[in-house]
Amino acid sequence: MDWLTTVDHKKIGILYLLAGAFFFGIGGIEALMIRWQLIKPLNDFVTAQQFNELITMHGTTMIFLGVMPIIFALMNAVVPLQIGARDVAFPFLNSLGFWTFLFGGILLNLSWVMGGAPDAGWTAYTPLSTVAYSGTHGVDFYTIGLQIAGLGTLIGGINFLATIITMRAPGMSFMRMPMFTWTIFITSAIILFAFPAITVGLVLLSFDRILGANFFEVGQGGSPVLWEHIFWIFGHPEVYILILPAFGVISEVIPTFARKRLFGYSSMVFATILIAFLGFMVWAHHMFTTGMGPVANALFSISTMLIAVPTGIKIFNWLFTLWGGQIRFTAANLYATGFIPTFVMGGVTGVMLAAAPADYQFHDTYFVVAHFHYVIVGGLVLGIFSGLHYWWPKMFGRILNETIGKIAFWFFIIGFHLTFFVQHFLGLLGMQRRIFTYLPNQGFDTLNLVSTVGAFLMGVGVLIFLYNVVITSMRPADAANDPWEDGRTLEWSIPSPPPEYNFKQTPLVRGIDAYWKEKMAGHTEMTPAEPVGDIHMPSASILPFVMSVGIFIAGLGFMYHYYWIVAGGLGILFVCMAIRSLYDDKGWHIHPEDQVETNRKGVKA
Repeated sequence: MDWLTTVDHKKIGILYLLAGAFFFGIGGIEALMIRWQLIKPLNDFVTAQQFNELITMHGTTMIFLGVMPIIFALMNAVVPLQIGARDVAFPFLNSLGFWTFLFGGILLNLSWVMGGAPDAGWTAYTPLSTVAYSGTHGVDFYTIGLQIAGLGTLIGGINFLATIITMRAPGMSFMRMPMFTWTIFITSAIILFAFPAITVGLVLLSFDRILGANFFEVGQGGSPVLWEHIFWIFGHPEVYILILPAFGVISEVIPTFARKRLFGYSSMVFATILIAFLGFMVWAHHMFTTGMGPVANALFSISTMLIAVPTGIKIFNWLFTLWGGQIRFTAANLYATGFIPTFVMGGVTGVMLAAAPADYQFHDTYFVVAHFHYVIVGGLVLGIFSGLHYWWPKMFGRILNETIGKIAFWFFIIGFHLTFFVQHFLGLLGMQRRIFTYLPNQGFDTLNLVSTVGAFLMGVGVLIFLYNVVITSMRPADAANDPWEDGRTLEWSIPSPPPEYNFKQTPLVRGIDAYWKEKMAGHTEMTPAEPVGDIHMPSASILPFVMSVGIFIAGLGFMYHYYWIVAGGLGILFVCMAIRSLYDDKGWHIHPEDQVETNRKGVKA
């Protein structure tokens, strides 16, 4: 019941991590099934229909339900600590965001056992996703499930914007914020502007499929290209929603393990803002082959290439941070340094795809699959593993085993390059995306075999990481405040794991890398900005969980035209909203005598 009702950002972070790991596992199994089907020509491991369902659910699950919640896990666990806050701005909403996300993800995956998964690709292009070509309820699960899960993401984005704007510790100006907090701030802003677009698109597609509307039906005057525009106006900023937090993680890990402040902090901040701004101006580079014409193609081609500039600034800043540093290659830093060349390769192929004439050749081949996975897996997933190793002691009070962590890294990164590097050549040889089998002797056979072997090596790497988590959890939670000894930001100044209220006294920030600055001045803890006193805490609540159940029931009923079930689900939602509105919960207080000492463990400065 404690976990069902919690509004504590640290516990919600752990819930996001568990949910993300669960969906990441499902998406990984789907990926391995796809690769097993393609291990040899004319394989019959799955049927064409099952293959379409697998590629649709793999992409959708990984992007919306696998990596997004793990990003939110790190956001919840770290951002309030980095800005010296006691919680997020709206703890109740934080809980509601998690539960709506979870029930949306469960609804989407119920499609496997309730009459067929969505089968129109993760982009759900019309007319493939209309009733004429996808007659089961699969795409309905996609539209309704993603609307519910997306609502949770949107709530989270608004919450973190409000938190970072209003709850920074005294002295922490925007240009003193840690880089991870900056990237989360920008990411939250992108969520605020991008997610309404996909919500509109999913609502219109739901209306087409369930109520017989004709937004995308050509025969009724609708436009399939309209769906592409709506989807990619969201879909391309979504790539930056995913990758910017990974940039933030790398910008925390590298300075810590190089014992140097981040090179070019202000240029990193402005490069992040510029990436977010340009990210909304490039969506139609996914549509060069739809016949927009040379002017539109040229404009989107140029704007896409421009994004390489701020991204290049970041790459050089990380390299200059490492240059001359006292580098320690911990597991976290291995993932961070492995991220740099891998992500550069993804960026280079991105510039190749940005050339509209070349894109006619690359489009819908495995070259695009290779590019996308170099950015998302080689970028985001390596960043996530780096962040998990780095902040694990802060979240759980235990340091992950370094030797096992390094073994997992080498399995994962070698498997990754084996899987996706060869797919560039498969694409250039003409192997199309989304084909469930191929004829022998076209030059595809050996490369597909290598790709599948690599995928299973990545799987082994993930299993070794999970083994590391299990054996670490059996040890006592005895990590020091600053287990890496070179922590630079505020989260390392308090116990691991932090007490419920985070900071006994709100810290006073006196510069960039606030905790490092105090350590260099000879202090073992932060200078407080307030006297010791009562700490106000928000009350736990079961309402977010019940509200999410109501939305889940309503979505399921709408899909099957059972409108009395829709009414019942919405009734649960509105009753909970009324209770929340009418009952004035004042929260509770932790008195000074109940607060633990913040300097529970010695810190080496």
